[in-house]
Parts: sequence; structure tokens; C-alpha cells
Amino acid sequence: MPGKAGSSQPVHRGVRDLPARGRATCTGYIESVTHQPPSEQPFFSALVVDALEHSSMASGTAAKKPYDRLRIIWLGRSRVPGIEAGVELRLEGMVTQQDGLPAMFNPRYEILSRQENR
Repeated sequence: MPGKAGSSQPVHRGVRDLPARGRATCTGYIESVTHQPPSEQPFFSALVVDALEHSSMASGTAAKKPYDRLRIIWLGRSRVPGIEAGVELRLEGMVTQQDGLPAMFNPRYEILSRQENR
């Protein structure tokens, strides 16, 4: 009988490959983070992209999906250690839609690499 080879390993996807809704795992880079003012209810948010590109006129832009960013949100937190622009990470959580963008609330995450200052 064939074994269950590969069944325990999640399929790693980029942001553009995420489903509109449901549990998913993806990898990407933090493009930016948003800090809430102290007077607001605390949450920490970041935008994740497949690759950090400094030129928006890269070839193949016509083939991009309309949602090439994922918003990740940690409720009740004003900061999440290690989450900063340029960090590559793996995320796991439930994908939903918020303000027209795919979003994950309180995802599990693993930092894969950090961008070095040049």
C-alpha cells in the first residue's frame, strides 16, 4: 500500500496563492507595519507581500492578482517581537477578507530571515 508521503507537510504558498477564505499557510515578506496610537484599542498590523520590490514597474505586472498583499493583525497587542519591515516569515491561520484585502487575525508565525541593513 502506498504510504502517506508528504501528507504531514503543509503546502507552502505565496500571498497571491492564498484562498479567499479558509485555513492556509504562506510565506512572504513584511512590507510595512502599522502602530496604533495609545488612545486607540490596541492591535498591531502588518502588510505581507510575496517579494520586496522597490520598482513597481516590474515586468509582468498585468498578470498580478488584484490582491497581492495580505494584512496580518494581532488583536490586543501594541507590538509583536521580531515583526518589522523586511522580515521574511511563514504564516499559518484563517484567511478572511477585511476592507477588500485578505487578512489573518492572530496568525501563528515563524521568522525565516531578516533583511540586513546596508
